[in-house]
Amino acid sequence: MRKLRIALILLLLPVSILAQKNQTHFLFRDPDLPLEERVNDLVSHLTLQEKISQLVYQAPAIDRLGIPAYNWWNEALHGVARAGYATVFPQSITVAGSWDKDLMYREATAISDEARAKYNEWIRRGKHGIYQGLTFWSPNINIFRDPRWGRGHETYGEDPHLTGMLGMEFVEGMQGNDPHYLKTVATAKHFAVHSGPEPLRHKFEADVSDRNLYETHLPAFRKLVVDGKAYSVMGAYNLFRGLPCCGSPFLLQKILRDDWGFDGYVVSDCWAISDFFQFQNTAKDAAEAAAIAIKAGTDLNCGVAFSRLDTAIQRGLVTEADIDKAVKRLFLARFKLGMFDPANRVPYSKIPYSANCSDVNDQLAREAAQKSIILLKNENQTLPLSKKLKTIAVIGPNANNWEALIGNYNGIPKHPVTVLKGIENKLEPQVNVTYAQGSDLADGIHDLTPVPSIYLQTEDGHQGITGEYFANAELKGKPEFTRVDDQINFYWGADSPSPQLPDDNFSVRWTGYIVPPVTGTYHLGCWGMPTLDVFFEGKKILSHNSEHSAFYHEKDVQMEAGKRYKVVYEYKNWYGDGDAKLVWAMPNPNMLKDAVATAEKADAVVLVLGLSQRLEGEEMPIKVDGFKGGDRTNLLLPKPQRDLMKAIKATGKPVVLVLLNGSALAINWAADNLDAIVSAGYAGQEGGNAVADVLFGDYNPAGRLPVTYYKSVDQLPPFEDYDMKGRTYRYFTGEPLYPFGYGLSYTTFGYSDLQVPKTVASGDSIPVSVKVTNTGSRDGDEVVELYITDEKASTPRPIRELEGFNRINLKAGESKVVNFKLGPRELSMINKRDNLVVEPGWFTISVGGKQPGFSGRADAATTSVVTGRFNVTGKLFELKK
Repeated sequence: MRKLRIALILLLLPVSILAQKNQTHFLFRDPDLPLEERVNDLVSHLTLQEKISQLVYQAPAIDRLGIPAYNWWNEALHGVARAGYATVFPQSITVAGSWDKDLMYREATAISDEARAKYNEWIRRGKHGIYQGLTFWSPNINIFRDPRWGRGHETYGEDPHLTGMLGMEFVEGMQGNDPHYLKTVATAKHFAVHSGPEPLRHKFEADVSDRNLYETHLPAFRKLVVDGKAYSVMGAYNLFRGLPCCGSPFLLQKILRDDWGFDGYVVSDCWAISDFFQFQNTAKDAAEAAAIAIKAGTDLNCGVAFSRLDTAIQRGLVTEADIDKAVKRLFLARFKLGMFDPANRVPYSKIPYSANCSDVNDQLAREAAQKSIILLKNENQTLPLSKKLKTIAVIGPNANNWEALIGNYNGIPKHPVTVLKGIENKLEPQVNVTYAQGSDLADGIHDLTPVPSIYLQTEDGHQGITGEYFANAELKGKPEFTRVDDQINFYWGADSPSPQLPDDNFSVRWTGYIVPPVTGTYHLGCWGMPTLDVFFEGKKILSHNSEHSAFYHEKDVQMEAGKRYKVVYEYKNWYGDGDAKLVWAMPNPNMLKDAVATAEKADAVVLVLGLSQRLEGEEMPIKVDGFKGGDRTNLLLPKPQRDLMKAIKATGKPVVLVLLNGSALAINWAADNLDAIVSAGYAGQEGGNAVADVLFGDYNPAGRLPVTYYKSVDQLPPFEDYDMKGRTYRYFTGEPLYPFGYGLSYTTFGYSDLQVPKTVASGDSIPVSVKVTNTGSRDGDEVVELYITDEKASTPRPIRELEGFNRINLKAGESKVVNFKLGPRELSMINKRDNLVVEPGWFTISVGGKQPGFSGRADAATTSVVTGRFNVTGKLFELKK
């Protein structure tokens, strides 16, 4: 009778309670068992439909097994992105200018600290949404083969060796060094042969030879997978040799797993599987596309096509065993991240939330920005500037624009320091620092700032704007509360506007009037995500709907001074990282004239120009002169900036040009006419302080270009042509404006005593050493660059190849010996039989602070080069690709 009573009670218990009671008895819950055994046990309990559900990036919970939901999508290109405030380091292409491997590792370690800190907080709150996990889709290690590519600033530049070395440090810093657990997962993307054009990325085929494939596009991926142990790889959108990259057995099985021994998981680029049938004509529908991808080796679908794998099974296109293989790889990653183990066994679970945006990370961001700054010109030692100048004019559309510091795939910094603010921070109060914008960033791209409260009115005429706050994301029902806000200028991050509202399920409707101070054309705009709509005088004029990025939208409106114009701003948030801004640019017809007047009153001018992620980036709708679809159609600064530059130079004042930019610029006129040029890139949250440190001599710049600065786009082959001939320093035979590897210092460096064996046997390693001396009067860093040239290869080889680099610090007068070791892979090439070999013969080796062989402006360096030769003897030495 007692047993019957217990059985009846159990039958009446909710299923969820029974599941919770029994979860502890599953073998996969035992942290002492081997991981493979645990994964096999877990998957054995899943139904086919449950397995399929786990192969899309928004993997749902399986309550009966106690498996929580998991969203695989997260970003950390140069700081944790889209997940509340975070430390924002310099953009990837910018920090690549540091040529500093140790810095890259320390930066990635800081990023993964913040990633774990955020994740630990999400778990405490019971959150499992997008941008709240530990699997990061970074770094982007595609080769920046053409400066027109809008996403090039997400990469580490045009060189395979530099990209591979920096990317490997990033992976190791992100994934940690614990012998049992991964700190986070880093994802090498986009595999493979992917670098624009953006408007064609869903349908173009990258046609390259084995030589270009193995000598240019694959080395960095191999470095990250084989040496860095990257646990994830993202497949690219484009086709390669007749198949989509995410459906290519050659890329995903032959190269990645068979040749390189990759044991992690492959994720598709977002909605790339749907491209198979929508744009690429390689599948007839989602089911067939999903089958092709999963059989080729794609395990995880960022998109929805894999949800049709049940149909694919019914058609006989794929088997459950194929699905099991992918599911096991994905769960193995979650086990390695410690997601099914007690927190006290996972060392990274102890990282506190206070690690996020710490003072230590802020200082590291400043160091990274300092080390990334590249001095391109310094005529007559214009720099460093004196701190005793009476008046300094800071002019330009990027001078006081925080957005130009951060690039894309970015987090939101708490206290970004613009160049104007950095200069003000640097100088004593008696120095008069004046500012003028001078021009728009480009025609139609304005400097948008929040509409001030003084120009906003409620219905009854009070200052501000009325906000109705709803406890749902649909503006439905009665608002939880209503209040008057001074302006619409909010970033709630991972929280909500009030404890009364859920932090990932709220909405706000602001209603009021704009009362403009002057008559003219206003550029009214908005910023925020995921969803917002702006109505002006009853008409919807602006709209944004994306949980993946926030950027400015703007619309021209005519307004008369003192007149009231009704505005309604509707904002909806359903996942966190909330922000909302109503912004504008006021009529300013005298911008250029005011800037000239400001310059004329100054002792020196700091002119801050360049680009921003509003002009170059991923698949953008922008159509501005010089820019299309996120890519560039020329390499010039936008015309308004060129006009401003010439007008400021005409004042006769000393002009220092500071560039905030991602891709290379054809700044020929500036190189010929301005006194000094500093490239600061997208310098991150501390960029303004770092620029000021360099301008006024508190930091001696040592950055080097990670890309070639061409004189014109006319020097380049067609963008769509993927052959490397005529591209990058390795194959470009023309005269660049500034070559790859170039950068000046406030001191000088000499090289001597190059030591390299005269003869080495094929297949042996080659030791190289050189003595470097700081021959100037200032302490400073020097980037030591090692290049080799194969003098008589049997097939065409690069003009020269970077095969080693090291950043060192030398006090004035100090010398150090720098050592390198070249292995067979550094000397290898693809021969006529498409084998990877080292051929016997003579090689030239050059070591210095720049590339060898340049004259003219590019040779006005503060460093030198020494050159030697060595002979590889013996038989042809073959390596595994």
